[in-house]
Amino acid sequence: MDLATGYWLMEAVSAERSLATWVDRANKRRTTFGTEVVALVRDRAKALLKLAHTGLGGPRLPEVLPLGHDLAKGYALGLCGRLRHAKRALDQATQRRETLPKHTQAERVAIEQAQAWVAACATSVNPWQAVGRVWRQRLAHVSRILHPWRLADARRQTSAEVEEQWRAEREAIETWRATNRLPMKKDTWDKVRQQRAGIAALVDLWWQTVRQDLTQLAMTPRWTQWAEDVLLPWMYWQQQLRRTRHPVQKAQMALVLQAVEEVFERHPCTRQLKPELLAGWKAWAAEHAKAFQRASSAVEGRNGYLSQMQHNHRGLPMRRYQVWTVLHNFDCRAADGTTPASRFFRRSFPDLFESVLSQIDELPMPRQRRQALVASH
Repeated sequence: MDLATGYWLMEAVSAERSLATWVDRANKRRTTFGTEVVALVRDRAKALLKLAHTGLGGPRLPEVLPLGHDLAKGYALGLCGRLRHAKRALDQATQRRETLPKHTQAERVAIEQAQAWVAACATSVNPWQAVGRVWRQRLAHVSRILHPWRLADARRQTSAEVEEQWRAEREAIETWRATNRLPMKKDTWDKVRQQRAGIAALVDLWWQTVRQDLTQLAMTPRWTQWAEDVLLPWMYWQQQLRRTRHPVQKAQMALVLQAVEEVFERHPCTRQLKPELLAGWKAWAAEHAKAFQRASSAVEGRNGYLSQMQHNHRGLPMRRYQVWTVLHNFDCRAADGTTPASRFFRRSFPDLFESVLSQIDELPMPRQRRQALVASH
């Protein structure tokens, strides 16, 4: 289980990566743990697409981060190329002005012409820098859309509303592209259009799990409204604030969290609960807040690392996979001191180092060198 996201990681090595292999391995794990698949977050591999549709019968949720990367990559060359050419022309004009002598009248005229050239080049650089800032703001806005609540006003939203916001954002990006005469990337937008509904479906799926849990608890409408609109957003924005590193998004989340926290403290249901009951509800909300995962980037990052290790070492020993899995699940500790295995199985396990150390006998003495043996005789 990845400490940052809570993903439970299972590894297996197979030379055949077809649909049949995926279905066989996945069903064996499902049978072992007695679980069912709610959704499959996956890349665009054809075998995984079929696994979600025909093998597991759950919705297919595309990755969010690769989608943003595709958008950035689609326009990076055209945008950065124009900015690079403008900066190069400005550097050349500046160098030309610095090399001109300043003695005769004709030379002073040449200097004035060179200064005018520098000013003209600087005028062409500034607009493209502004265009780049607008583009980065658009990409950041695309990333901020996918949340159970709107980041702007903390209002609850559905998958249809998320998809509508993405549609509006696409129109804004298309207007930005046409205004700045950048090339049209049809393949990129086709990929975005195909995955937009699947990514937005994560919001409704998460709300479905929350409401199923509340239904089992037989909550009254008043307490259900408190849990959905007051407690959950408070814990959710706390989680997101700790994860986010972007300063602008972090500041915006801090404002939303402050407003939600004030509502939480003033709500009558909050004041009616005893401290021990309130702590239990906070733990429940924190567990659901952690379950809203916008991407499996942490697991994919580890897979990428293993792939590179395979390439560098020309293959890894099977026993090393087993050792890494044990270390990852039973020795990596979160801020509260729990391991992934203890959180998954909801029970404690002996310390891994102490367990291994208890099975090691006395180490043999180091061999004596030949010179030391001769000296002793």
